[in-house]
Amino acid sequence: MAKTNPGRFFEDYTVGQTLHHAVPRTVTNGERALYHALYPARHALYSSDAFAQSCGLPGSPIDDLAAFHVVFGKTVPDVSLNAVANLGYAEGRWLKPVYAGDTLRSVSEVIGLKQNSNGKTGVVYVRTRGLNQRDETVMEYVRWVMVRKRDLDAPAPEIVVPELKKALAPNDLVVPEGLDFTAYDFALAGEPHRWGDYAVGETIDHVDGVTVEEAEHMLATRLWQNTAKVHFDLTFRPDGRLIYGGHVISMARALSFNGLANAQIIVGLNGGAHANPCFAGDTIKAWTEVLDKAETAAPGVGALRLRLVATKGGAPFALHGEDGKYLPEVLLDLDYWVLMPK
Repeated sequence: MAKTNPGRFFEDYTVGQTLHHAVPRTVTNGERALYHALYPARHALYSSDAFAQSCGLPGSPIDDLAAFHVVFGKTVPDVSLNAVANLGYAEGRWLKPVYAGDTLRSVSEVIGLKQNSNGKTGVVYVRTRGLNQRDETVMEYVRWVMVRKRDLDAPAPEIVVPELKKALAPNDLVVPEGLDFTAYDFALAGEPHRWGDYAVGETIDHVDGVTVEEAEHMLATRLWQNTAKVHFDLTFRPDGRLIYGGHVISMARALSFNGLANAQIIVGLNGGAHANPCFAGDTIKAWTEVLDKAETAAPGVGALRLRLVATKGGAPFALHGEDGKYLPEVLLDLDYWVLMPK
């Protein structure tokens, strides 16, 4: 009897299937230190217990995207081990901060299937929840992945494409309990720009860039226990090991500090696309467009909806070509909500 696990292929999924992902993980400040070593991450709320406490939290949480990567990484052996590419995200919500000492596990439900016309691959839609040691859902999101077929003659399943929100409404967002920005220290945060200083339609060139190194992206992918073969095994991707999309997301978010230092907390993920592959040697740059603004009930706290675009060259603020497709230099198009002092 075979003891090894080749991973699931497209024909192994059924709509309604629940996947309980293995290997819960207790996060520590080691994750924070490694995350800040891998990316130029320096948002004050995630760097200082004292700063977080001045904002009404019990201490500094683990970075939102670090927690996301832990939850995401749990799902890879069951969802995307045999993936060709991770295609997109929707309906992502951060529901509770994650602190050092919390233990995270992941559960996913298959909510859609669609075989591709080539008959060799199909798209799998899953809704994933990350839970802590108290069985509280700390985050949830939908993603869809292109997965290889094991048997090309296996019949195509009934097409089920879930209806997903194009964007979360402000009342879908969950503000961390106790968050209060009325005594926010802009000098310690690094920039003076507050919620009222941003206008819908405004664009921000984040100026800085970071060249992706092979060793760093592989360390990051191992850190999050992401086992997808395309990130490690050149026989699956002869043109180069594909950079984990989460690595690009975190790099772009960290680069956005220059211009959005006070966009402290990510609370919603409206949509996202990994527009083109990223490989070692590419230099990631980023720009942002402000899409929307909203009030919250929390004291001194406003919400901004932002479009974060990561590129590997080209002029800022260019996204699509005349054919409507992403320009080849665009790596990431991410639509998300953040909380910021008013």
